[in-house]
Amino acid sequence: MALTYRGPAVAQSVPTQALLGAVLGITAIGMLVTAVGAHLSQDWPYSLGILLLFFIALGLLIGIHFVRENELLALALYYAFTFVEGLAIGPLIGAYIHLDGGIVVTQAALTTGLGMAILGTIVYATGLDLRRFSGIMFLATLGLVVFGIISIFTRFVHPTLYAWISLVIFTIWTLIDFARIRANEPGWTPVQLAVQLYLDALNIFLALLQIFGGRGGRSSYRS
Repeated sequence: MALTYRGPAVAQSVPTQALLGAVLGITAIGMLVTAVGAHLSQDWPYSLGILLLFFIALGLLIGIHFVRENELLALALYYAFTFVEGLAIGPLIGAYIHLDGGIVVTQAALTTGLGMAILGTIVYATGLDLRRFSGIMFLATLGLVVFGIISIFTRFVHPTLYAWISLVIFTIWTLIDFARIRANEPGWTPVQLAVQLYLDALNIFLALLQIFGGRGGRSSYRS
């Protein structure tokens, strides 16, 4: 689940190009680390060990928040987090690769990258600022998590519908997070902002996997 710290929505007058570059760089490296982890675990069977990895990832995510003022330590935890994330989603990625040779995975990855670029461009070109909706989106994300847990046992929500809802929610989160970067919002470090964009991209990617693949498996991951 994307972090939803609600810092003061007050834009600063200092340039943010350096901040944007740093955040995008950290995010991109994190995605590469995740890809390595997923490659290593793509042939692993689904088991309780995979569930344990998600709890480890959650612990690392919480750790990043607590050590955020120590940039090097926060960065180390971030890369550990992204690697564990890769290990955790690897079996799902492997299932799609074995299904169609990786076509759906490639489509989802390219669409995610292009979509993130377009959303960032919209925010920077138009000044769109949806940060005031952070509280509403936090509640929406909580609802998504609850429905996801219920659906594991009851099929309360069809997986494809759930994926579309997830896609909408994390698209809005992406707009919010790019607005935070553009405004250089107080209370956020580059690593924290990179975590936000990383989780946005990861959840969008997993939602697109479900939508493009049309499978009944897991559609998204929320830390």
